[in-house]
Amino acid sequence: MTFSRTSTKPQTRTVSDSGALLLFLLAGGLAARLLLAHLTFLNPDEVLHYLLSAEPSFDMAYKASLTTAHPPLLIVLLHYWRLLGNSEFVLRLPSVLAGTAFCWIMFLWLQRMTDRTTALIGLSLLSFSPSLISLSAENRQYSLLMFFCASSLYFLERAIGENSAGMMLLSSLSLYLALLTHYSSFIFALTLGIYALVRVRTSKPRTRVVVAWIVGQLGALGLCAFLYVSQISRLKSRGLPSEIANTWLRASIFHSGQDHFVTFCVRNTVRLFRYFFSHGTIGVVALLLFVLGIVSLLRDKISPQDLRNPTSRQSALLLGLPFLITLSAAFAGLYPYGGTRHDALFAGFAMAGVSIGLTRLEVWKKWLTPTAVAGALLICNLFPSPTPPFILPKNQNRKLMNEATNFLRSSASPGSVFFTDYQGALVLSYYFCPARLVPFEQPQRSFLKSDCGTYQVVTFTKTIWSFEPAIFPNTLREMQQTYGLGSDATVWLFQAGWINENEDKWIAELKQYGCHEPRNFGPNILICQMTLR
Repeated sequence: MTFSRTSTKPQTRTVSDSGALLLFLLAGGLAARLLLAHLTFLNPDEVLHYLLSAEPSFDMAYKASLTTAHPPLLIVLLHYWRLLGNSEFVLRLPSVLAGTAFCWIMFLWLQRMTDRTTALIGLSLLSFSPSLISLSAENRQYSLLMFFCASSLYFLERAIGENSAGMMLLSSLSLYLALLTHYSSFIFALTLGIYALVRVRTSKPRTRVVVAWIVGQLGALGLCAFLYVSQISRLKSRGLPSEIANTWLRASIFHSGQDHFVTFCVRNTVRLFRYFFSHGTIGVVALLLFVLGIVSLLRDKISPQDLRNPTSRQSALLLGLPFLITLSAAFAGLYPYGGTRHDALFAGFAMAGVSIGLTRLEVWKKWLTPTAVAGALLICNLFPSPTPPFILPKNQNRKLMNEATNFLRSSASPGSVFFTDYQGALVLSYYFCPARLVPFEQPQRSFLKSDCGTYQVVTFTKTIWSFEPAIFPNTLREMQQTYGLGSDATVWLFQAGWINENEDKWIAELKQYGCHEPRNFGPNILICQMTLR
């Protein structure tokens, strides 16, 4: 039908095309996501999304969503979805379903673009990628984003291939939903716009299809303008993008005078593929296969029999363009590139390229391709080594959170003071306290004192997310002075989420400040009674 149907050699068709295999891959991917959503506690980001949605009215929930670095769709959806329940599993269910549907839509698109063998390989990679399983089991925007983008891409191909204005309308509507979900969709919109221009020029669809596409693009531009005025400009005035770029996303933004152009490109592309597979070695192999897939498409000069189908070079443009655009955005300091969930959208393009690269290899025996794919995915899931920051599923077990909160209730007497950072306050708001402890926007004060039932919580709000070990001694002294705590006073330190990477060093430092018996509930929950000096 298209490029790989004419150029893929018979011996590369090594994956069974049975419906049973297709159902197995989809059911297996869904089961993995459901299990993870059930077993793990909410991380601080997930709690924040729930708290934003839990505002009493739609209007208040929408206004609360404007304080974050994401468009409002997820928060608005959760505002009504939470009426079904607010357990971890219920809150994550939309993401689980969207993440599985994304895999299915990508299979349909890849099968249309290539063949069933390549599409099944792509479905395997998408269904069992550790990072995609994790994202699909979290109360975040990314699964919805990927589903909407995949739908927009699939409906665009059908619109051009079938000369259907209705399909073009569905493509535009899917794009609008993506734009309302996450700002990385701006990169996708630019990619899809350039690709569609090239496809329309060569495929020459009916006038009504072209008109529908133009109207859809104008609508997308209008929506982008609305989002910029209503949210992005406000975030820029608060300095939030710059603060993030100079802290935990620093490695994903190019810094002139500090980073070398070639080194940044290679290092962060490797980090990106490591993120997709949660494994360094397999990530590098996947990157090489992706490059092989792109090169093979560029070298393929066979034209499709039907001009409404994309050429190989057009497909190469589509797969490579989002990476080039994001890399350019990283050079301009506009968007991170490499090794973080913020680039999860490009997993679909990456896995498609890897699948094409695999089918283009001529050294595989009939049984070797499925064995290699299954073995690689098994290694990635059993021995994950994702790019930091991360929380391994075993360290995010809900039992650990239950043990931690039970320990607090049994050990801290009524009236005790808890000292925590912003992410710890979010976790306490969901798991321990009857109400939200911190405002959605970062306050001007360094500390915020809140009631938590019979306890009091002091939250350090000066840093964007967590305690900074380098300034913790000064932070502790300032907290004592602010609230008039004597040298013999005791407070309970609580941290949960992405704790300092050098955990052993951090705990050793805490012991110098009166934390003599720290209690860890996995590496990502820390409780300690501190005697102030």
